[in-house]
Amino acid sequence: MTTNAPSRSPERAARLTRFVPGLALAAGAAGLSMLVSDLLQRVGVPSVSPLIIAIVLGIVLTNVVALPEATGPGITFAAKKLLRAGIVLLGLQLVMGDILSLGAPMLVVIVVVVAGGVFATLGMGRLLGMKPAQTLLIACGFSICGAAAVAGVEGVTDADEEEVVTAVALVVIFGTLMIAVIPFLSSLFGLGPELAGMWAGASIHEIAQVVAAGGLIGGGALAVAVVVKLARVLLLAPIVAVLSIRQRRLGTLAPGAKRPPIVPLFIIGFLAMVALRSSGWLPEGIVQAGGIAQTALLSAAMFGLGCGVKVRSLMSVGAKPFVLATGSTLVVASLSLAGIVLVHS
Repeated sequence: MTTNAPSRSPERAARLTRFVPGLALAAGAAGLSMLVSDLLQRVGVPSVSPLIIAIVLGIVLTNVVALPEATGPGITFAAKKLLRAGIVLLGLQLVMGDILSLGAPMLVVIVVVVAGGVFATLGMGRLLGMKPAQTLLIACGFSICGAAAVAGVEGVTDADEEEVVTAVALVVIFGTLMIAVIPFLSSLFGLGPELAGMWAGASIHEIAQVVAAGGLIGGGALAVAVVVKLARVLLLAPIVAVLSIRQRRLGTLAPGAKRPPIVPLFIIGFLAMVALRSSGWLPEGIVQAGGIAQTALLSAAMFGLGCGVKVRSLMSVGAKPFVLATGSTLVVASLSLAGIVLVHS
């Protein structure tokens, strides 16, 4: 026993060391993204999330510069493991009392939007002849909470890296377009700030994109937009659990591969953070520190995901993913608008 211990230690150290270059690059990108976001806010530019800056930085860097091979393991670690850690801390943003204050009718609308968006996107994907795994990633990313949903669902599907990267890239492209589209259409339809904020929260993909749209709408739209969006985020947990159970029953895993847990550990952590924040026991300072840590982790993860987006590869995937993304966006936006107008008419 003792003779093997010295040899194991250098091996373990070598395995850990290989992550350092990529993690250092991701950490630097996260720090830079947070700094740029803060500077933009100080000079009066509407809210630009560090997450969006980080993923754009990753896309630009990987398509302009040939990143050293040594950064690969750390960047992959950031895109997968740090993203899940960030999702856990995302739970600290949710207070069940705030979500319940939306009222039962609005909560039903949110469930219908998420479920309807997922099922409609899956149906459109089948009609387009797309792979089920990629269709599912796009369905959940567009219907629930963007890249975090893509990451959550990836763990219980057999999706490959290219499918994951494509889904994340589409979330960035279409969600960013929605930042301008939802405020414009809200004004065109004569929606007040509260209803426009609800529509933004119920239809836009990423939390950061919802914040940006809510800021553009103004007049109290931001607060209600974020609460509605966080209600959608909460549905990530049951959907991942259902998909995991489905995957286990289908038995489509390769021989000898581990079956996915019924509820992935990071989803349990996410729900634990929701319960902890909702209990009211956490001091505000800890909540704020958790928010900063969550932003840093997700920014590093978004940079890692951005580094996987090769523009040439994205162009080579064909028109079908873009058609599906367009259809999914229209379905989610239409369902949410119809539900909000019906509830508040």
